[in-house]
Amino acid sequence: MSPLKVWTNRLRGLLLQWLLLLSLLSATGSFRSKIFTKHVLRSNLSTSFYVLDDTPGLDRVFDGIGGVSGGGATSRLLVNYPEPYRSEILDYLFKPNFGASLHILKVEIGGDGQTTDGTEPSHMHYKGDENYFRGYEWWLMKEAKKRNPNIKLIGLPWSFPGWIGSGKSWPYDSPSITALYIVSWILGAKKYHNLDIDYIGIWNERSFDIQYIKILRKMLNQKDLDRVKIIASDNLWLPISISMLLDDELLDAVDVIGAHYPGTHTVQDALKTNKSLWSSEDYSTFNNEVGGGCWARILNQNFVNGHMTSTIAWNLVSSYYPQLLFERDGLLTAKEPWSGHYAVEAPIWITAHTTQFAQPGWRYLKTVGHLFNGGSCVALTDGLGNLTVIIETMSHQYSQCHKTNVSFYQVSEQVITFFLQGTFKELTMLQVWYSKLGKKPWNEIFQQLPPLKINGAFSLRLDLDEVYTLTTITTGQKGSHPTPPESRPFPSNFEDNFNVGNSPFSAAPHFADQTGVFEYFTNDQNMAGHGFTLRQVLNQRPISWGEDADQTISIIGDHNWRDIKITCDVYMEATMTGGIFIAGRVNKPGSFIQSAQGVFFWIFANGSYAVTSDLETKMVMKTGSSGAKLENWYTLILNIRDSSAYGMLNNRVLWKAQLKHLPRNGWAAIGTHSFEFGQFDNFHIQA
Repeated sequence: MSPLKVWTNRLRGLLLQWLLLLSLLSATGSFRSKIFTKHVLRSNLSTSFYVLDDTPGLDRVFDGIGGVSGGGATSRLLVNYPEPYRSEILDYLFKPNFGASLHILKVEIGGDGQTTDGTEPSHMHYKGDENYFRGYEWWLMKEAKKRNPNIKLIGLPWSFPGWIGSGKSWPYDSPSITALYIVSWILGAKKYHNLDIDYIGIWNERSFDIQYIKILRKMLNQKDLDRVKIIASDNLWLPISISMLLDDELLDAVDVIGAHYPGTHTVQDALKTNKSLWSSEDYSTFNNEVGGGCWARILNQNFVNGHMTSTIAWNLVSSYYPQLLFERDGLLTAKEPWSGHYAVEAPIWITAHTTQFAQPGWRYLKTVGHLFNGGSCVALTDGLGNLTVIIETMSHQYSQCHKTNVSFYQVSEQVITFFLQGTFKELTMLQVWYSKLGKKPWNEIFQQLPPLKINGAFSLRLDLDEVYTLTTITTGQKGSHPTPPESRPFPSNFEDNFNVGNSPFSAAPHFADQTGVFEYFTNDQNMAGHGFTLRQVLNQRPISWGEDADQTISIIGDHNWRDIKITCDVYMEATMTGGIFIAGRVNKPGSFIQSAQGVFFWIFANGSYAVTSDLETKMVMKTGSSGAKLENWYTLILNIRDSSAYGMLNNRVLWKAQLKHLPRNGWAAIGTHSFEFGQFDNFHIQA
């Protein structure tokens, strides 16, 4: 990528500046007066000159800006929001000319495994099992399409159900079976939800298999899915790029090379493939103003430095419990469905600077790149005379991204002058949108300023940590909904009897599965009072992406809970050889779930009970006989107060214990020993 055509000859620059000053001062327009007359005359500011010109031809095709739902159950709580708040959140994410107005939605193809902050259910838990209504990604894709019919959809697996690997932690032993599993998800999306999947990935941030990619391409073609493009490998540039250069069949099979957290740079081997290059997962940064600055910088510089034509944020919406990994790494925060509270964060409006004024299919100008005194500029056109210019001057301090280290660089206040050539020479006016990050208050984000009248050229004075969009597009809007409700903690008195009937979602509200999958279940057997339950449905460990525990567990509530009474009816099915539990003060969810501590009250299939201080049942505090049997319902009560606890079975006290060296607070939880079927009903918390 050549830098901007900078006219740095100082003598020539002074002459041009003077001629431009005379030209602009002779025109009218309050914006030009503010930007140019007030600031250009300040002699202590450096001035540089640039050209916007399509005469040399255009650069790469812009493929769009997107967000990732999943990759860790990151949208888990969003589905539980009541209306109108849920629709408002979706508007800020997907509605064109309103908020982030995303061009791309990338979703996790649920594989039953822990993938950072939870598990997402597979459409095939077992061989021969098919259900295309599990989870919430189908719903989310439909909601995105409802708002923007042109949005592109991507599916990518993180984990796989255990039967795919025949008990091994490897999905490629039978590549045809794995390919059929993925293709079935694409076909199911169309058959049951009328969703056309545009792109499909391989295996998130894990090894790829060349033979599998070739088989996947052939199977897509055989199923009349030629239009579905393959992205590989959602990890690093080099391994997939080198493999493609050495294998023509693989080169033909892959449409997009996707790298994660590339730090705005690519490699020569990726460029040699002549494929589209995407930052197919990026950002992953706390969504305050520094996160907004990170996002502003990489949205421009992923193309300027790395020729990347799409950038996709992990994650779409931070809609998972506080204290889970990477809290508030989303473009928007929505973690309180019980209150309806959500927060529209800075990255939403930084996204809008690009997405509302350039669409997939537009092309980058060749005359774009770094600014002489720090920052960057990209320009795009639709080839029909429209022009959008995005400028960022993010300082090193206020644009750090969590997963990529950026060497120190300097940005200074500056004046820039653009000369318009080619198709753009006759433009007379540009719309102006402006954001200020850094130390300034957030009310200076995505403001519409008066239009800029131009006559072949225009100038701007730039401060640090600013974003400008200059565009011929007039449809931009800073959308708004009424202020959402105030934040409130999770209800201290909560109950769920799971009698929902025809719920559009397979999981109960607020339960966040960390290992295993807990789904609504309708009992065919005559179980008085237990016709509808919540059931742990996995009987085999999945092919993990994160760190699944050996025991299944779903958490709920408030990490700050200390004193708590949990009541739940439990049922050990006929095939169970282990046991079932309820728990309080569970302290380590997500990828750390294997080492979670708390107070776990178990009953086992052999008629015993145990109280353990950790999920993996290594530290037993109490044990004894419960008299519990398989295929019977029992009511368990766990009561924790200060440093003591007791447990009851059917109103009979089984045990009392003093709690030593245990977490002082944590979530409530339910689960099973190993991957076994177990059911739960009439769940009640008093905290």
